[in-house]
Amino acid sequence: MRLAAIDIGSNAARLLITEVSKDSKGVVQFNKLNLLRVPLRLGFDVFESGTISKERIGMFIQTMKAYKHLMNAYGVSHIKACATSAMRDAKNSADIIRKIRLETDIQIEVISGDLEASLVYENHIAEALDKNNSYLYIDVGGGSTELSFFSNGILSFKKSFNIGTIRLLKNLVQEKEWDEMKDTIRALTKGPKKVVAIGSGGNINKVFSLSKKKDGKPLPLELLRDYYKELSSVTLEQRINSYNLREDRADVILPALQIYINTMRWSNADEIYVPKIGLADGLIRHLWSEVKNTAKF
Repeated sequence: MRLAAIDIGSNAARLLITEVSKDSKGVVQFNKLNLLRVPLRLGFDVFESGTISKERIGMFIQTMKAYKHLMNAYGVSHIKACATSAMRDAKNSADIIRKIRLETDIQIEVISGDLEASLVYENHIAEALDKNNSYLYIDVGGGSTELSFFSNGILSFKKSFNIGTIRLLKNLVQEKEWDEMKDTIRALTKGPKKVVAIGSGGNINKVFSLSKKKDGKPLPLELLRDYYKELSSVTLEQRINSYNLREDRADVILPALQIYINTMRWSNADEIYVPKIGLADGLIRHLWSEVKNTAKF
């Protein structure tokens, strides 16, 4: 069975197409067939003006049409499309959703920040790691950061904060919002167990790629601080050329590092795992739970 997830974020829209099968022991396997990303950058409109511009709506619709054609070519049987912070805040989101449904037959659901945090957790990475530690999931997007806390075998907390890379670039995050996040994290992670971070999002994946670390190895907090100092000491153009970054990554990677560093510092986490998972992966798992009874292998 082939499933697809569309994650419409504040910086980019991603399409993940996955083949779900069972191995010889009957264990369900998720095999990624394709992952595409289009930098729609909806948040650049929304967080300043409150609406998505006509030009960006056109890009949005064309992206969804392209995704629809690709899903048809792959023979996808079930789709889940969700939008996050920018579409939550956009005054014209309902109209855009209606247009996309009419032109592509893709139904987009605007999800809450708490549900977004839950969907990232659907990947259950922490459950396979050292049980003697507690784990803080940190998912940084353009419009918001989602936190989930896993300790003593259970998910005990999830919350979304309107602190994201594009909001920071636009100077739209107030000190009181940082304070709320700091106080929440410190209260949440207080206890005898060591806290280890689990990071998701395109920016932390790019930092992991730059680090040349082997898959499965964590990044130390000090390395994130070093990258922040290094990248902030050069111009945007130098970041693009010297570090082989796309322009739509080179501008948001600094505020992303700022969020990861602060979050880790406040939780006393000195390392972060980067398992290359995100909202789209969680959406696939969630969709599978909805349709698995209809699967024929």
